[in-house]
Amino acid sequence: MFEGRGPLAILLLVLVGGLALNLTPCVLPMIPINLAIIGAGAQARSRSRGFLLGSAYGAAMAVVYGILGLVVILTAGTFGTINSSPWFNLGIAILFVVLGLAMFDLLLIDFSKYSTRFTGSGSRGSVLLAFTMGAVAALLAGACVAPVVIEVVLFSSNLYATGTKIALALPFFLGIGMAIPWPIAGAGLAALPKPGMWMVRVKQAFGVFILATAAYYGYEAYSIFANRWVNPAAVASSVEAQLKAGWYASLPEGLAVAKREHKPVLIDMWATWCKNCLTMDKTTLATDEVKGALSGYVKIKYQAEDPDAQPAKELLQRLSAPGLPAYAILKTKG
Repeated sequence: MFEGRGPLAILLLVLVGGLALNLTPCVLPMIPINLAIIGAGAQARSRSRGFLLGSAYGAAMAVVYGILGLVVILTAGTFGTINSSPWFNLGIAILFVVLGLAMFDLLLIDFSKYSTRFTGSGSRGSVLLAFTMGAVAALLAGACVAPVVIEVVLFSSNLYATGTKIALALPFFLGIGMAIPWPIAGAGLAALPKPGMWMVRVKQAFGVFILATAAYYGYEAYSIFANRWVNPAAVASSVEAQLKAGWYASLPEGLAVAKREHKPVLIDMWATWCKNCLTMDKTTLATDEVKGALSGYVKIKYQAEDPDAQPAKELLQRLSAPGLPAYAILKTKG
């Protein structure tokens, strides 16, 4: 759905997706109940008061998803490496299978009942209660909401790893989409759709979508398992060919040559287990056009076998590389 679209189009799609989540059976039936708990909707003393409480409730959802996205995206410095793990993809596939089965009522996943523990009759109608309830509702997302939140966070992490900074806002926009109806409903201005058999169909449609996503991650895990270990002979042959073509295996040596000859530097960070690294060597870096474009560069083949260990970790962080393969161009001063 996001393939080939610009950042603003992706933001709009996520916003609409968040709005659509309010029609799921995990959210829609809870809207009047939660409005009654926080003292909004029909229970509000005035429409302006109900609007304020509904806004606080919705704002909390947006803030929680925004913070969750920031924490995951910014702390997953090696997300490219994590995402290339077959175990990570397999774990996501299993999680989505469980959530998908819940859409067909084969499993029961309902955390909404725990939200009542955070309410208090004495504080009904307070902005603090509304904000707290919204935050709790976001954290205790039902089986309908959780897969979308997870998928948006994963997609945001991948997009951010490519250098697209606007990816940081995607989880927040998902929360904004979910928050849109709450101030309107809180003011008593919204005529909510009545729950019925159509919600069962919506739930089942979500189930099909979630299971399809599980199949995608399962196939990704299988593909990575099948290609996880690169043929050592192929790796050795590829690296040897590049070294003979003028690449440097030593980072200090290559940087010293670049400084002495006043040439820009291309650093290719790779590992023996990195299938895409070998693919790049055999395809993009092997083309005559790329070879010609890099003829004036000092080219360094830096082996970062363990990206989480020093000195590879420090270099990857300094060059803002999220994982392998990674490439950096440096220019000499003066």
